[in-house]
Amino acid sequence: MSPEASSAPRSLAEALRSRDDASLAALLRDRPDLVAPVPTDLTQLATRAGTRASVLRALEHLDRFALQTAQALAVAPDPATYDTLHGLLAGDDGDPAVTEALPATVAALRRQALIWGDDDRLHLVRTARELLAPSAQHPSPTGLGPTVREATSGMSPGRVQQIVNTAGLPSTHDPVSAVAALTGLFADRKRMDALLAGAPEAAREVLTRLMWGPPYGQVTADPAVHLRWLLDRGLLLPTAPGTVVLPREVALHLRGGRAHRVPEPVPPAVEPSVAHDPRIVDATAAGQAYTALATVEELLKHWDQGGPAVLRAGGLSVRDLKRTAVALDAPEPLAAFWIELAYAAGLLASDGAADERYAPTPAYDTWLERPVAERWGRLAAAWLAATRTAGLIGGRDIKDRALSALGPGLDRSAAPEVRHRVLTLLADLPAGVAPAPEAVLTRLSWERPVRAPQRDGTEDLRVRLARWTLSEAELLGVTGRGALSSHGRALLGAAPEPDGTPLSSAEQHTAIAVGLLAPLLPEPLDHVLLQADLTAVAPGPLLRPLAEMLGVLADVESKGGATVYRFTPASVRRALDAGQTAADLHAFLAQHSRTPVPQPLTYLIDDVARRHGHLRVGVASSYVRCDDDSVLNEIIADKRAAALRLRRLAPTVLAAPCDPATLLEGLRSLGYAPAAESAQGDVLITRADAHRTPPRTAPEPVPEGPPAPDSVLLTAAVRAIRAGDLAATTPLKAPGPQPAGGELPRTSPADTLATLQAAVMTGEAVWIGYVNADGAASQRVVAPIRVEGGFVTAYDHTADEVRTYPLHRITGVAELAED
Repeated sequence: MSPEASSAPRSLAEALRSRDDASLAALLRDRPDLVAPVPTDLTQLATRAGTRASVLRALEHLDRFALQTAQALAVAPDPATYDTLHGLLAGDDGDPAVTEALPATVAALRRQALIWGDDDRLHLVRTARELLAPSAQHPSPTGLGPTVREATSGMSPGRVQQIVNTAGLPSTHDPVSAVAALTGLFADRKRMDALLAGAPEAAREVLTRLMWGPPYGQVTADPAVHLRWLLDRGLLLPTAPGTVVLPREVALHLRGGRAHRVPEPVPPAVEPSVAHDPRIVDATAAGQAYTALATVEELLKHWDQGGPAVLRAGGLSVRDLKRTAVALDAPEPLAAFWIELAYAAGLLASDGAADERYAPTPAYDTWLERPVAERWGRLAAAWLAATRTAGLIGGRDIKDRALSALGPGLDRSAAPEVRHRVLTLLADLPAGVAPAPEAVLTRLSWERPVRAPQRDGTEDLRVRLARWTLSEAELLGVTGRGALSSHGRALLGAAPEPDGTPLSSAEQHTAIAVGLLAPLLPEPLDHVLLQADLTAVAPGPLLRPLAEMLGVLADVESKGGATVYRFTPASVRRALDAGQTAADLHAFLAQHSRTPVPQPLTYLIDDVARRHGHLRVGVASSYVRCDDDSVLNEIIADKRAAALRLRRLAPTVLAAPCDPATLLEGLRSLGYAPAAESAQGDVLITRADAHRTPPRTAPEPVPEGPPAPDSVLLTAAVRAIRAGDLAATTPLKAPGPQPAGGELPRTSPADTLATLQAAVMTGEAVWIGYVNADGAASQRVVAPIRVEGGFVTAYDHTADEVRTYPLHRITGVAELAED
């Protein structure tokens, strides 16, 4: 054996052992599932890296060319050379793009421990080969079938010799050499060309149909002449009664040596679709950001006095979602998005009461007091990090249960990563440039190819997440006209700070985005335009106190660039119920109107105020009192009041068996303007923002697998793995008891104590066997510091810390070899 061959790693563990610390840290960073918990040594790390779950996770994070490279290795001999792999990807004619991209791809696969070995002996991890190698039950994306050796494994030796002779090869002494000769023929380009030159035209057509897969076909018990010609020469081999397969070597010859029809070494470019002035993009995005804030505020104001009830299984009912969509004047999917956004930002939650309902949280009131740009920043940051996915609402889960807004089952851990990636692709384009959505989806499909189609025929989840991201970013004002805005770039972290230093945290990203957005938002106005038709026009956003008061005094009739409010008897009564007087309302309108207060509006306010409180409703079950008994006579005589079952208690008092709220609504529906009063006879003032949930925190995103380890954890993990590997592989000093592989060292208590005391004096490290209180045994390399009171205190190289061990739990001790 040559020195080069003897030095080559014989296993993944040996390959990992030859790496430096930086390479091990890169492996743990790329595959964070390997570090939770920290492996005890490199052998355990290699074992964990080869488990099915870990390999599947790693394969799912490969781009298309890296996956094609792994698939090519899965159909190559094990081990394979770099040249063999290159030939499978580039073909006989070569491909400059493959030649350029392949070294970096092989290095990436080696860094992730999916392949190991030098370029002359490349090994695909066994589990990856099992997952990617073609079989009848799991066809390979390469479209290749089994090798000649695999396809003939159940064939009789006589039939194998027949095929060899018919193919023009000399007979052999055993089936193994016969299969090897046939494989050599199919792999030889010149001899195969000569063999196929004599094939019937129909036979060549059959090979062409099977060439790119699937490689399996059906034949009858008496096949046609052209099929018989292929079967007799082994160009088609039977796998089951009535089923034949095209051997891998034959398919590769027909393909010109390529494992894939179209290798894709270069990611598809995200080509620009349309270019806008960046200032127009920012202005459009800012306008949409303001609309998003107004919509969320309108939603939460609509639920101010207690929103819809929480379903028993959690979430919002379909009926309540429809009602909310009508209130927001938006389609149901869009209403569901705003609801989930408010929930993700911690502004909305369930109140936890016995009759559980959704309502704004106390954080909503704090949020309202913040500047407009900061309020947008909170919504945008929550959207970017949220794993709850509003686009799934209305669909079904894996148990065929309906997915409802605010309900369970909406978390998709891939959502934040897809959002970041989509916005990053937009950020890579020049400012103001928007790509075609399909170009973005094509690029994402290359970066994370789908390994299996969806069973229900729907698009892959990542593709749907990308589509939703593009539309939601536009709704939220992160993008404008399809292009990423300047504040969107800052939110993503693609824009550095003014001094040129990169941003380091999401909070910094949001702060810079807020600073860029603030100058683009319209200044709030302190006035409206009153009109004679009992409407008021707000030509832009209003100051909060003005908007809140006007929202109580009037109803919103239309929204857009200008908001139109309409004054009605019910809306004026609502303001009076909130504690305002007619004089207060006249003064308010005169102060905030740029036009004279119209006479019809003055009359409306005075008329409603004159009748407001003329009737009083209180608790009896409930009662109505009025100083004018003729009004009560009118109510008693009204047939529409029969449902209230009123009865007279006194000339100025009527009683009802219903609660005060029902009586109030009933009288108002009859055209009266009653006021509620307390048990002391005082008029009750009601406010719309009375109901809030207890303090609630925003929902935590559900991570996709283990979190990425930071540099501190990586450094500690590498040191611990190195120390554990030292304990497992360091040879013992001879002479001495040499335990069998995996066994603990065994020495008498006296010898153990003497060896440890000697190690304290010399400062040398020793190897001990230790059994903890749970009975778990382990081997450790320790440097004893002191031995006293039945305990040994030592620096544990395996754990990289000082520990104390009871002497009676140490099974034995052995000195380490000097090297």
